[in-house]
Amino acid sequence: MSNAIYPGSFDPITNGHIDIISRASKLYEKLYIAVSKDNFLKSTLFSVDERIELIKMSVEAMPNVEIIDFDCLVVDLSRKLNCNVIIRGLRALSDYDFEFKMALMNRSLDENIVTLFMMPHERYTHISSSLIREVASHGGDISQYVSTFVNKALGKAFEE
Repeated sequence: MSNAIYPGSFDPITNGHIDIISRASKLYEKLYIAVSKDNFLKSTLFSVDERIELIKMSVEAMPNVEIIDFDCLVVDLSRKLNCNVIIRGLRALSDYDFEFKMALMNRSLDENIVTLFMMPHERYTHISSSLIREVASHGGDISQYVSTFVNKALGKAFEE
């Protein structure tokens, strides 16, 4: 079996992410969840340490999953960790264009690293971390889309 990496901002981690992590962890000897430190395209609600802690609580029953942070190219991190597969989630057709371009760029940087697209369970295909943050910021019920501790962390973040 090989190793795989699932990179993202995970701000916050959702049940859709957990679904993909759970299924991918059964396919690979080791699955690294790589949490981006900074992303010039996105501003984050939670610090990288807070996001890592929320992910750790979410995957504690998955012994072959390791959470790390990163601030480099994913292909460079993949090489460093001896991963030949990058996991990416696709929720809807709207994700495809961006993910397709990223996969092609990664392949042009290293042909030995493959991108594997996984879809979450259909009950999560319409949610994203940014949508969860938006609904939570207005006091909406997101309990069916995030874990209890993520729900509490969001509540705390928006009451401040």
